[in-house]
Amino acid sequence: MAAAYSQLIHRQVWLQQSDPEIRIHYVEAKPTSTHKGTILLIHGFPESSYQFRHVMGPLSSAGYRTIAPDYRGAGYSSRPVTGYTKKVLATDLHDLLTQHLSITDPVHVIGHDIGGMVAHAYAALFPEDVASLIWGECPLPGTTIYDDWKHTPALWHFNFHSVPDLPELLVTGHEKQYLKHFYDRLGQNPAAFTEADLDFYATLYSAPGAMRAGFNVYRTFEEDKVDNQGWLQEKGKVKVRAMILGGEQTLEALRSESMAKEVNETVVAGVVEGSGHWIAEENPQDFVKKVLGFIEG
Repeated sequence: MAAAYSQLIHRQVWLQQSDPEIRIHYVEAKPTSTHKGTILLIHGFPESSYQFRHVMGPLSSAGYRTIAPDYRGAGYSSRPVTGYTKKVLATDLHDLLTQHLSITDPVHVIGHDIGGMVAHAYAALFPEDVASLIWGECPLPGTTIYDDWKHTPALWHFNFHSVPDLPELLVTGHEKQYLKHFYDRLGQNPAAFTEADLDFYATLYSAPGAMRAGFNVYRTFEEDKVDNQGWLQEKGKVKVRAMILGGEQTLEALRSESMAKEVNETVVAGVVEGSGHWIAEENPQDFVKKVLGFIEG
């Protein structure tokens, strides 16, 4: 018999109504059992809250109010011209939870890819509001691995996305092919992305301003580096208990734990078995297992 999961609810809130409009779309799954806490899921590029479609039900059925926003510029959220440092993206999500959803207890923050960078910023800025931190699948600006890798062929898109205007010109009209390159190249399970999934993501990123917003997330990496190093100098390492979580077959697998130890005081490493970069989609069952094992451990 199939498990009975909470229905996914789509909502949006206005963090700011004009100059510019900041509208955040989010998906929520309410717990189907005793409420144990809240989980915040932060997606990466080139994805949206949709990347957590396979794991929100199981996490909510385990007792957690599970919230997956589209950060500014992504998915169904608004796409302002500025505001793409991870400090700003994290502050948006903190405002969403505390001011609009009235969440007062510390939450479990989970970020993947760009979302991992946002999750780190969230924990650095608002440690008293974080119960635990899970992040990974990203070379965090300001760490050794970021400086070593940012100009390498493996991360060619870091340079490309940082060029003003040219990426938009070249990718417009070819969004599906461009996104599929990353899904194919970085994944280990080709079946994780169906044709319908590709069409969904391509539709989102073909919207006016969507690719620009996606590239702007990369164009702020050097500002993020300054922020991350500044927090480390001013506050020390993030003291929230943390796990660095990645795929078994991923580019950063060998160095991710040492990277996390540069910025986290207490950190363990977790591995999603048989997965490449897209851990919540390639092996959602093991993703849920590793997440619950850590936050309930």
